[in-house]
Amino acid sequence: MRIVALETLRPAFQKNLCVVVLHTEDGQVGLGDAFMQSAAVEAYLHDHVAPLLVGQEHPSPEAVSQLLAPYVGFQGGGVEVRGNGAVDIALWDLLGRHTGLPVARLLGGPVRAEIPVYNTCAGPDYIQDTSRQTSANWGAVEGRYEDLTAFLNTPGALAKELRAEGLRGMKVWPFDHAAEASGGTRITPAEMDRALAVVREIRDAVGMDLDLMVELHGLWSRQAAVEICHALEPLQPFWVEDPVRPDAVDALGALCDEVGVPIATGETALGRRGFLPMLGQGRISYCTVDVQWTGGLTEARKVATLADTFAVPVAPHDCTGPITLAACFHLTMAQPNALVQETVRAFLRTWYPRVVEGLPEIRNGLARLNDSPGLGLTLTADLRTDPGTRCRVTELTTVKGRS
Repeated sequence: MRIVALETLRPAFQKNLCVVVLHTEDGQVGLGDAFMQSAAVEAYLHDHVAPLLVGQEHPSPEAVSQLLAPYVGFQGGGVEVRGNGAVDIALWDLLGRHTGLPVARLLGGPVRAEIPVYNTCAGPDYIQDTSRQTSANWGAVEGRYEDLTAFLNTPGALAKELRAEGLRGMKVWPFDHAAEASGGTRITPAEMDRALAVVREIRDAVGMDLDLMVELHGLWSRQAAVEICHALEPLQPFWVEDPVRPDAVDALGALCDEVGVPIATGETALGRRGFLPMLGQGRISYCTVDVQWTGGLTEARKVATLADTFAVPVAPHDCTGPITLAACFHLTMAQPNALVQETVRAFLRTWYPRVVEGLPEIRNGLARLNDSPGLGLTLTADLRTDPGTRCRVTELTTVKGRS
């Protein structure tokens, strides 16, 4: 399983996506992807990772994880971690293809045949133009599957539509405009009422038949977040996500002591060392680890096991790339404390299928894996030939010191 080339593909239809393809001398390929700052990730992978990785014989995910661990950045995420995460996922895919086993089997599972999913109510162009999490980067306002526009304007109708599809839950973020207005320092009564109206309309439309997650994107100061959580308590959200930044550990712990809603956090936390302080407080209810942003499956499964030690379920983050989502499904099928998997139907039905084929089937709100080896994916036939796709390859013959 000698690595002979590292290839990256950056499609124009999703500017934040960088697909990673590892090629072996026997013709196998392993797939991964990174989301956010794709040009910087591409440069890092070819300038730093390829000289270390290309030419390696039988590279294991754990060994490469140690090989690529940055000295600067031990305690923080960034381009290096996202690039390393994409490579790690591709290595697990390669390992599965080499052994003929699905990644879920390699991770010790499966422990279940299917996993529930919920819908994050973004649109197809969400987080497309830049890498900033702001309302200016929310994408188009009209068109099919513009679920973000729908939850802001017709939340009850959207909730009924999702329930009719068999989905088990939905996630919305009606408080973000208010956070942008004040820098997260306060929310006015009028802003509170406008945001709560979205949640009330969903509850009026579907009652408690649909789990309702409310995302705050870590944009708030502690006191403002406490006020929002208290206001949400009568509406019984399934969870409130990232009310403050997850690295504001003491503030998060104090907030959890003050409010009566379950708190989920972790998509921007880094690795088991990033999660340990939060889990050790015994206050958060759900762990929303991002498989790629935390460094890949190698680290994500350690985070999931750590959460299990503290009796906390994991509900991995999506809203990034299709290959990472497939990795999430393999993790949740193998992890005993997996609760639910986040998905974005607007991505699954628009640009995800332009990248790969073979994603797990989702029917009646449940995802099920097939028995294909690795992650079970293949690149679409026209991804490389699309004139809008930037392709770059570092091969064995171009890496100094390798032959």
